Amino acid sequence: MTPSPPELLTSVLGRYDTLPVPADRPLVTLTFAQSIDAKIAGQHGKQLILSGKESMILTHWMRTMHDAILVGIGTALNDDPQLNARHLPPLPEGQRHNLPRPIVIDSRLRLPPTCKLLNNYRSGRGRRPWVICVTADDVEWRNRREMLEKAGARVIQIPIAIHDNQLTIHDILYVLRQHGIRTLMVEGGARIIASFASSLAGNSVINSLIITVAPALVGTEGVAYGIPLQSDTIHCLEHVRTDVVGKDTVVAFTSRALT
Repeated sequence: MTPSPPELLTSVLGRYDTLPVPADRPLVTLTFAQSIDAKIAGQHGKQLILSGKESMILTHWMRTMHDAILVGIGTALNDDPQLNARHLPPLPEGQRHNLPRPIVIDSRLRLPPTCKLLNNYRSGRGRRPWVICVTADDVEWRNRREMLEKAGARVIQIPIAIHDNQLTIHDILYVLRQHGIRTLMVEGGARIIASFASSLAGNSVINSLIITVAPALVGTEGVAYGIPLQSDTIHCLEHVRTDVVGKDTVVAFTSRALT
């Protein structure tokens, strides 16, 4: 029997197959793991392994169901992630799991050329990472860009609507859609999650929200995603499913536009 994604994912994300993709952004799945006390990282953003084996496999299946996977530079620096599907069972001979395009939001090009994303690409074990940055023209920035491109990264500059030297979510999503990304999985870290969650208060860009809750307590030193969600700003999302996956609980919401 050919391995396939769990029913929780097909029931939630399978809807993307028939949903029209907006012209100005991809369809977006926001997902993260948190502790019982709503922490997603340790002190100073230190990586926490919150997900159990079973929910980690579910996350890797989720990755294969998207064109691209997005993280912020904080996560890229703290975790040095691979953003692939290495925990999935092998497919029959001649078949391969779909690997998402890794995308790093990195306004000032701080991503190390020696990171795992670029090492995997150079060794043929991953797709070419895209690095999204603001447009700059100083010598230091040009040098960093040259090093990243030599290491294999594609650097995509956004010269518009820069606020406090930060790229807006809507600018980023527009550029990704123009580059052919139809479905996007957003995996962290705290600032990226907060930015996407903030859109719930206005023109929401979230089509699906999938949260893994681990039976762990982190404490006040841990990092939360930092956005207080008001009851009058979350009406656009509807709970559709809760599954127990190993020791964890996975809760899924979708945009009411999908129902």
